[in-house]
Amino acid sequence: MSYLRSIVQRPSIRDLTTYLLKPSKQQCIAQSTRKNLTCQIQPTATRALSLSHTLDAAPKSHDRGPRSTEDTQTDFGSLNVLGNTPAPSTSIDACLWDGFHLDSGVKITGGSGVILVAGEAFNWKPWESGNGGMKLVNEKGQFDVEDEAWGLFSLVWPKPDLLILGLGKEMRPISQRVRQHLNSLGIRVDIQDTRNAAAQYNLLATERGLNAVAGALIPIGFKEGVGVK
Repeated sequence: MSYLRSIVQRPSIRDLTTYLLKPSKQQCIAQSTRKNLTCQIQPTATRALSLSHTLDAAPKSHDRGPRSTEDTQTDFGSLNVLGNTPAPSTSIDACLWDGFHLDSGVKITGGSGVILVAGEAFNWKPWESGNGGMKLVNEKGQFDVEDEAWGLFSLVWPKPDLLILGLGKEMRPISQRVRQHLNSLGIRVDIQDTRNAAAQYNLLATERGLNAVAGALIPIGFKEGVGVK
């Protein structure tokens, strides 16, 4: 019998969302039939959210977990492959205003520069080459000295592969003539200020050996046309 049938409409997702999230105490569920729409009032169960997980006490330490008792922990000190390698005797311990202190105990002072090659240290005063006058910079602002300032590298054998050039307190480019002369001797040039040049020489001389790397450093207190005062 058709008049005994009733069609009940299922609540939509929107109705369910409203029922679950609306903070009212009553919800209205609509039931539709062929002839009328009735509203049924039902009490809504209140749900309490537990916030205990947000109220936990502060951690007692910043460790991500308990201290490991394994013996496979990484020893970062052992990763330093040069840690057991002795420093070269010509490595630079300190850059002074008017000279240098070497690892061997040798002190170069009095405003003189130094050339470090083949495990030996030599006083170096490139400003005395040519016409002198305490001049190391040309009119273009480039480091430029006469070829005789590099005479030691013409005599030494085997010649170093790399020359680390420290140009005093500040770094500046070198002239094309100086670069061509050193390249003609089979020597590549790396330009730094004196402090960084000393640090790089210490590292590369330890890593590659004293015969492969040389250094030529000017005191950090040198001033153009004045010298070290």
